[in-house]
Amino acid sequence: MGGHGNGEEVELLAIWFSPYVQRVVWALKMKGIDYEWVELIFRYPKNRNPSLLKHNPVTKRVPVLVHRRRPVVEWLVIVEYVDETWRNNPVLPSDPY
Repeated sequence: MGGHGNGEEVELLAIWFSPYVQRVVWALKMKGIDYEWVELIFRYPKNRNPSLLKHNPVTKRVPVLVHRRRPVVEWLVIVEYVDETWRNNPVLPSDPY
């Protein structure tokens, strides 16, 4: 996990035990995208990570993918974004039928 996806910085704000985070990790690994893992700690809600508050101020939930300094939130939206941005090794089907 070097933090770069095809020469661009990719950061994943996450907690290791989230099944939603694991789905995003799975997609990133299938695509061969290097990313920086930013582990968040939720033990004390008042001490939320400033990066999470900055990139997802509405729901304050993970996962959050930061690419080109822009956040993408919600696991399915992130997986779709990853699939459309890096076209190699498709993760999702091109036709739903």
